Amino acid sequence: MITEANQSDSLRSDQTIRITILVDDHAGHGLMQEHGFSLWIETPEKRILFDTGQGEALLPNSRIMGVDLSTCDDVVLSHGHYDHTGGLPDLFQKNQRVKVYCHPGALLPRHEAGGKNVRSVGIPSDSLYSLESIPDTRIHWATGPCRLSDGIGLTGPIPRSTGYEDTGGAFILHPDLRDPDPMDDDLALWIETETGLIVCVGCSHAGVINTLQYILDLNPGSKIRAVLGGFHMLHASSDRMERTEFELHNINPDLVIPCHCTGDAATKGLAKTMGNRLIAGEAGQVFHF
Repeated sequence: MITEANQSDSLRSDQTIRITILVDDHAGHGLMQEHGFSLWIETPEKRILFDTGQGEALLPNSRIMGVDLSTCDDVVLSHGHYDHTGGLPDLFQKNQRVKVYCHPGALLPRHEAGGKNVRSVGIPSDSLYSLESIPDTRIHWATGPCRLSDGIGLTGPIPRSTGYEDTGGAFILHPDLRDPDPMDDDLALWIETETGLIVCVGCSHAGVINTLQYILDLNPGSKIRAVLGGFHMLHASSDRMERTEFELHNINPDLVIPCHCTGDAATKGLAKTMGNRLIAGEAGQVFHF
């Protein structure tokens, strides 16, 4: 069952999983929008914050949506970019017990080249400081597939198998334009349900098809029930778009919710393939499974 709402009530016993979009480039009435992404995931066993946005929208949107960040068990960082990690200081102020899951590469300095300009896009300094200030026992390095609970997994680094998917931008590790950034820290989360896997992605820098196929490889015999998050197809070529649409059709998820960095053009293109199984994501939406 899928519902959308502006106000969130407590998880009911007949609803196993609920996912709230807290931060996105688009937002419902009364909510703050920003270029960033954050999901609030509730299951009977866990409350998980998947990414934190840039940091401006997380707290006000969580208050409006009735999300209590002090109850968060785990925060997962899909990768080390500012628009996914900027809200860490606010989270740690509200919650002194939350565990962090990320790849060690997320802490590297990151940059993006745009013409002659190079800008820093890595974790903000205050977020890095807040990470360094918490006990090591609360940080879990996802260097390979791992579990947050029996039914919730993280991919760790995602193999790059397709020839048409790339990181989605001119990402580099050094401001002197040396060393393209392979975004090896990019990871995704999946939740097992009786009717398939719910997949949460931050930006899909490994490629959304690579991501879904790897999760299927890790879960033989499963199908994708839903995929939601950023697909980073703002600058996708027509060839990549066509191949992504074709492969997504073959994977055949029940629900596709593109958010954040997917881009309006790519979302419209995917909608032609997925039809009413696609819902354009925005902050304020609540999905009940």
